[in-house]
Amino acid sequence: MVTLVRSCVSDRRLDSSTIRTLTAVVRIIRHYHFNSNQTLKTPDPFASVHSAARNIVAVFWDLDNKPPRSVSPFDAAIRLKKASESFGAVRYKIAYANQHSFDYVPPEIRIHRRDRKALNQLENKGVVKPVDPYICRVCGRKFYNNEKLVNHFKQIHECEHKKRVSQIESAKGSQRVKLVGKYSMKMEKYNNAARDILTPKVGYGLGDELKRAGYWVSVVSNKPQAADIALRNHMVDMMDRRQMECLILVSDDSDFVEVLKEARLRCLKTVVVGDSNDGALKRVSDAAFSWQEIIMGKAKKEAVSVVGRWKDGDILKRLEWTYNYERERKLYGSYSEDDDDQNDDLDVSNLISDEIKPDQSSAWWKLESDSDAASS
Repeated sequence: MVTLVRSCVSDRRLDSSTIRTLTAVVRIIRHYHFNSNQTLKTPDPFASVHSAARNIVAVFWDLDNKPPRSVSPFDAAIRLKKASESFGAVRYKIAYANQHSFDYVPPEIRIHRRDRKALNQLENKGVVKPVDPYICRVCGRKFYNNEKLVNHFKQIHECEHKKRVSQIESAKGSQRVKLVGKYSMKMEKYNNAARDILTPKVGYGLGDELKRAGYWVSVVSNKPQAADIALRNHMVDMMDRRQMECLILVSDDSDFVEVLKEARLRCLKTVVVGDSNDGALKRVSDAAFSWQEIIMGKAKKEAVSVVGRWKDGDILKRLEWTYNYERERKLYGSYSEDDDDQNDDLDVSNLISDEIKPDQSSAWWKLESDSDAASS
């Protein structure tokens, strides 16, 4: 191959472009000959289109109006996140609520706690004995009484956890980083076990569960409409900074109608998650789903068709022709109707003068027939 290229280079009849092409081909063949584990990758002509099609999604959750009820907060947050990922890349997950929403305990949780308390009393009296023992998920010890498991967890593991937290808070600089790395696995193990064994002192762990799911949770004052105002201001601020292309709002509150209209005026895609079928928010949004559709996964399937309609609409908008005067002027120069009229007048006058202009080769008073007869 090298001798072939040298012979071609020595041939003076070949131009420089052909020589460069042959050299490039030899380099490619040599590279993939000595690197047999690599394969030729053909470039994707639609790579830029696919990457540009991924919208930046921001999820805004009004916990005062739409708290998770049918399932646990963590499961509801994860399913909402998965459904939102069908519309694009989820960059922001924001939730707002006042302190009353975090202190509130749903009736289902109250009933479950009441049943658990009655079962503990029966186990203490020896009336009921569990088939499978209660296992501590930190140390692995087994108990046949739930209260003994709770007391063991509080006396040993909770105290150890508090010591670790105090050591990390008192340390500074590199020492603190080392302690965080040292205790990270143990603290994670404790938190996972405490979530099932201990009962939250306030509420039912709504804020902690949403934070565990990756949401940014903000607690506002208990004043009326405080959460709505804070959430609305946050949405407008992100629209001003152009940090999102798709807005997903979890609420049924009609106070957000103007924000959704403003988002659509700024060419943002809007999606509403709520249970009100004929609500004002769903009438002004591009797509709408209910909580039941989010939980069952139906919204994730329907989001594919919704995104397809959005892409078709964007393509049609790009194909629309719009007249740009400045651009046309730069390309073709200045142009006006007066110039067009003057050019038309000049063309007409030139045409008339060509028709009327006499033949300079013969006298003006001689007719064409006379000149033909004389020549014959």
